[in-house]
Amino acid sequence: MPDLQPRASIFITCLVDQFYPQVGEAMVKVLREQGVQLSFPQAQTCCGQPAFNAGFQSEARDLAKRFISVFEGDSHVVAPSGSCTSMVRVFYPDLFKDDPLMLERARALGARTYEFSEFLVKVLGVTKVGASHSGSVVYHPSCHLLRELGVRSEPRELLGEVEDIEIKELADAEQCCGFGGSFAVKYPHISGSILERKLDCIRKSGADTLVANDAGCLMHMAGGLKRQNIPVQARHIAEILASGE
Repeated sequence: MPDLQPRASIFITCLVDQFYPQVGEAMVKVLREQGVQLSFPQAQTCCGQPAFNAGFQSEARDLAKRFISVFEGDSHVVAPSGSCTSMVRVFYPDLFKDDPLMLERARALGARTYEFSEFLVKVLGVTKVGASHSGSVVYHPSCHLLRELGVRSEPRELLGEVEDIEIKELADAEQCCGFGGSFAVKYPHISGSILERKLDCIRKSGADTLVANDAGCLMHMAGGLKRQNIPVQARHIAEILASGE
C-alpha cells in the first residue's frame, strides 16, 4: 500500500528560533494533529533575507544555495512566516536570474514552499483544526504574506473555525505595521510613526489579543503595546490554532 500520509519539512526562521520557539512547537503540534509526517533538517540556517534586503546579494546567494541544497529533496517545506516564505518563493528566482541551473532549482523549491496557514488550507484542505480560544482577537496581515504570497483569506478562515473565539475588525488592517526588517532600524522615526497608527487601530478594536503570521511584525507591535501599556497580547496564529483540547 502506498504511504498516503502527507509529508513536510519544517523551516524554523531566525526570529522563531531565537525569540519565539513556542511558535515552532505550536506549528508542529497542529501539523502532527492533521496527520502530517514531519522532518526537521538540522543543517538549515537563515534563508538569506536580511542580507538580501540590505543589498548584500553575494552573501544572500550563498545562503540561498545552502537553503536549496538542504530542502530541495523534500515534498513540501512549511514555515511560520510569510516573509521568509516569500524570500524563497519570490526572491530566490531574482537572486539566480543569471544562473539558469540555480534558477531552475530555486523555482522548483519555491513551488513546494508554503507559509503555515497557506499549507493548512491550500495543501491539506483544512480550516478547522479543533482549536478553541476564549477571548477576542484582531488579525494583522503582514505585508509579505499579503502582497508577495497573496495569502489573504486563509488565516481568517482558520481563525473563523476556532471555537469560542470572537473576531473583531481591525481598521486599516492591511496597512504596514512599520517593521520591515532592517527598515525599522534604518528609519526608526518613520517606522515608529507607522507603528503608532497601527497601535491606535489595535487599541480602538477592543480586542484582547492581536494575531499575526510573522514573528517580526509581532515583535514590533508587541514592543509598542508594552511601551504604551496597552493590555493586548500579541500571538502568532500557530499558537491560537494549537490551543484547546
